[in-house]
Amino acid sequence: MEMTKPMQPPLDAYSQIVAGVAAELTGKVASLRVPRQGSGRAGESLGSAVVYTSDGFLLTNAHVVGSAQSGTASFGDGTSAPFTTVGADPLSDLAVLRAAGPTPPPAKLGEADELVVGQLVVAVGNPLGLAGSVTAGVVSALGRSLPTRSGSAARLVEDVIQTDAALNPGNSGGALADSQARVVGINTAVAGVGLGLAVPVNATSRRIISALMQHGRVRRAYLGLVSAPAPLPVQPRERWSRSSGLRVVEVVPGGPAARAGLRAGDLLLTAGGQPVEKAQDLQRLMFAEAIGRPLAITVFRNGALVDVIAEPAELVAA
Repeated sequence: MEMTKPMQPPLDAYSQIVAGVAAELTGKVASLRVPRQGSGRAGESLGSAVVYTSDGFLLTNAHVVGSAQSGTASFGDGTSAPFTTVGADPLSDLAVLRAAGPTPPPAKLGEADELVVGQLVVAVGNPLGLAGSVTAGVVSALGRSLPTRSGSAARLVEDVIQTDAALNPGNSGGALADSQARVVGINTAVAGVGLGLAVPVNATSRRIISALMQHGRVRRAYLGLVSAPAPLPVQPRERWSRSSGLRVVEVVPGGPAARAGLRAGDLLLTAGGQPVEKAQDLQRLMFAEAIGRPLAITVFRNGALVDVIAEPAELVAA
């Protein structure tokens, strides 16, 4: 009598995916030891970093390296290498390091803008100094904002990924990957029990990483306004075929927006010819090339469309 094989339980497919991602990525996520700086505290802080290029560049969080210029990266194959900090950008919580020795092959990058809520994600890092730890979960929410600060300059990291994959101290700087082992985020914070956040890997973060690799810092333009998404009234909604814009909540006195005549209550529709519906739409325009150049902005004010020309200044973190 021929014996039939028992059916595979549903969990097996899930397990195979997670195990496959772990096998692909664990060796490509380094454990970092970073000397503590200042405040009379001796010792080291721990974190993680993802191998980004074949010639030794690593990605991590700016808060992991802080003001440290060097440290040690250890890999799952038992090798370690000293690293130097190429550049750190606290306003995006991203940093680029350069290892002084051989590194594993780089991880493949994905596209965070293609994620959907409920999608499986796998976190790989070194929580509490435990190298090569893997946790899995789902994308709990998208579009979250993470407040960041550098000196007196403050910014929101937009479209942060929220996940229920367990993250602990030391996971920061590690990889958040999709089911195909593509890195879609850099784990950045533990926001609470069962809640983790990751900086997305997308066009904006790639641009920041490129600037850090080339120049060691990110130059940003500055308009001097605080805004929030708001629904459009009927007239501009019909003309622009969309339902929301950015409401100006506050204008910094003497700043570029104030000099251009923007006011609290204005509803921003376009900037530089591009539609603006959320803070990221404006922030992605605020890079070095915008500094000192005229920027056309259209707003809806008191029932009418108003065009203004602003000239963004350079954002100074001090």
